[in-house]
Amino acid sequence: MTILKSVNHIAQENTYYLTNHQGTLVIDPGSNTNDILNKISSLGKSVTGILLTHAHCDHIISVDAIRKTFSSVPVYVSKQEANWLFSPKDNLSAFGGFEGLGDVIIQAADYFYDYDKEYELSGFRFKVVKTPGHTIGSVSIIFPEFEAVFTGDALFKETIGRTDLPTGNYNQLITSIKTQLLTLPKHYRVFPGHGPSTVISHEKIFNPYLT
Repeated sequence: MTILKSVNHIAQENTYYLTNHQGTLVIDPGSNTNDILNKISSLGKSVTGILLTHAHCDHIISVDAIRKTFSSVPVYVSKQEANWLFSPKDNLSAFGGFEGLGDVIIQAADYFYDYDKEYELSGFRFKVVKTPGHTIGSVSIIFPEFEAVFTGDALFKETIGRTDLPTGNYNQLITSIKTQLLTLPKHYRVFPGHGPSTVISHEKIFNPYLT
């Protein structure tokens, strides 16, 4: 599996592209729609799915553009945030905090995450764990075979996600990180929704919110 990243202009949000010999997974397609579509096209693989770590607007803007451009692309989201995709109030686009961004309204997701399931999509094997605290339905996506976890806005390098937005909860986020992420092997790579990647061992030592 190869992991590629692009950084979007709205909120400097990270979109990830995971590729293998069978297809491409896209995690959190953000605001640079043309760049995202061009990146996917350049990989020359079918799009196996779109995985959303949570449903804030900066993480979902290009979902429908991918669906329109590449046929039969299933979208996965937490059931708790399913309605946020087409609710500008819930996905925060209604509040005008991002220059030039209007209401973000996305079609309904195809699947809700099953936290008891070990997923296999076109050769990608992963599991999804609940990591609420930034939002009520935030998840992290773990790829054991590749020793990597995609944490959305739960865990960043040497910091954590903000908890002052609707459904955020600081204590819940700390618990999520400590029980679901810091329990992973220390060498696992962490790919967050914003900023640079890190590893679990680094966060155990240097993250001031967790030491």
